[in-house]
Amino acid sequence: MGGRAARPLDKRQQEHVKGQVDDLLRSFLPGYRRQLAASVLQQISRELGPQESAGCQLLRSKKLPRVREHRGPLTLLRGHPPQWQPVFCVLRGDGRLEWFGHKEDYENGGRSLGSTALTGYSVLTSQHGYLHLLDNLCADASGDRAQEESDPLWEVAVSFPLFLQHPFRQHLCLSAATREAQRAWRLALQGGIRLRGTVLQRSQAPAARAFLDAVRLYRQRQGHFGDDDVNLGSDAEVLTAVLMRELLPALRAETLPGLRGTSRAKAWAWTELLDAVHATVLAGVSAGLRAFQPEKDELLEKLERTIRPDVDQILRLRERVAGRLRAEVQDSLEPRLRRDVDPQLPRITRILLSTVEAPLEGVRTLLDQGMDRLSRHLRGNPSGPRLRKEVYSFGEMPWDPELMRTCYREAERARGRLGQLAAPFGFLGTRSVVFGAQDLVQQLMADAVTTFLQLADQCLTSALDCGQAAQQLEKVRGRVLKALPELEHEVLAVGSQALTPEGLYEDVIRGVLLQRIDGELKKTLGANHVPRTLAGCSEAPRDQEGADV
Repeated sequence: MGGRAARPLDKRQQEHVKGQVDDLLRSFLPGYRRQLAASVLQQISRELGPQESAGCQLLRSKKLPRVREHRGPLTLLRGHPPQWQPVFCVLRGDGRLEWFGHKEDYENGGRSLGSTALTGYSVLTSQHGYLHLLDNLCADASGDRAQEESDPLWEVAVSFPLFLQHPFRQHLCLSAATREAQRAWRLALQGGIRLRGTVLQRSQAPAARAFLDAVRLYRQRQGHFGDDDVNLGSDAEVLTAVLMRELLPALRAETLPGLRGTSRAKAWAWTELLDAVHATVLAGVSAGLRAFQPEKDELLEKLERTIRPDVDQILRLRERVAGRLRAEVQDSLEPRLRRDVDPQLPRITRILLSTVEAPLEGVRTLLDQGMDRLSRHLRGNPSGPRLRKEVYSFGEMPWDPELMRTCYREAERARGRLGQLAAPFGFLGTRSVVFGAQDLVQQLMADAVTTFLQLADQCLTSALDCGQAAQQLEKVRGRVLKALPELEHEVLAVGSQALTPEGLYEDVIRGVLLQRIDGELKKTLGANHVPRTLAGCSEAPRDQEGADV
């Protein structure tokens, strides 16, 4: 690259970063403990609350979210100085990318040259776009770009690039041999990034919900309000991102003036330094959370034993206090809602619903095509092996990035519309919403496929000829498609606050707001299509600490 490699952190820097990690954990863990109690209460109240009627519902797929393992030859920019070198890359099912010197090294179980979890990365396929990003990374560093020498490494055009960019880690620069390979890798890498990013959001465990709420409240105490994408990743990765954002201004001020070389060489050295800091923070946070794990497990067991016998009394107390608070704030709140909330609701509702409507319609289309394909094969009296292959392919549809790309692309197209919420509302969580919509359509497809195959297995017998079997499949097809519209309106979900005065106060405000949202959804979706999760505000409390309402 023409620039010096970033030196590893010296002992003083490592001790400083470790001290920052210790401070973070000391401040964060007490709030996490409190949120565990709130999440256990929420889970118990849901278990004891009224259950939805069976009706025409899809069966829940038991397959865990995953990405298809993808592998093949690529070229990677690596070494000091960096050079383009051939490697054999493997994307694992858990969203981890590894690269080997040769294909044989992978096949023989050899050690990889390197690996990385894809959490937080973005994929760029434009060399011009990536170079523009590099040029802006150190834009405030000293030096005149107009007079600097060109860097020959970046002057060579890369035919089918795959640039993996991360805000706090060293970038990965890859190149495929063909456009088809580039596209296949892009889809696979995007799937791995999303899988790693939404692990906490997909979890139903009380600890996951408690952790996300504790992060939100911790950041509010630091003066950060609103939503962004910092909560993507595992618990250790999320806390690492939180601390990296806090450290970044000081790192830039201390490091950038001392970097030498071309602007792109300085940018590369900067990402190497960030990677070293990130690795140190992640190691420290991971160790701290591992040390907290036994205490957390013991606390969860104790909370289960103590809360469950008294849950009815706790919830009755909550409702009494909430009722008094609701009466106190209603008169002063109504004028503010009419002035600040009511005019904005139609726009917000249209933007958020558009994020999921097109992807869900894509699921319906793909599912219909897949079921039609199975029926046609059955009518054609196929051989046993051929039919089994078609059934297997149908069952793998949710995990096929090429098939699902239409649905995912529709969610990606919502980024621009979601960006309209940034200026007026401070909403910066666009990526989280897009990932959530993509997770939703993948889960919906998995559930629909599971339901179809199970119902088909129940109604198809050896006594039926191909025509009769095809007729039975058509009936199953109708039942599955009928279930989809009911689930399309389960997109929005809300939680409540815990049994503290501050938490109950926020819960009351939220309940009044939800009444407004419920009314706007009725107008937008139709009175019969209001999400049941928005019908009231009677879920169990969630937050122990009140937010700044």
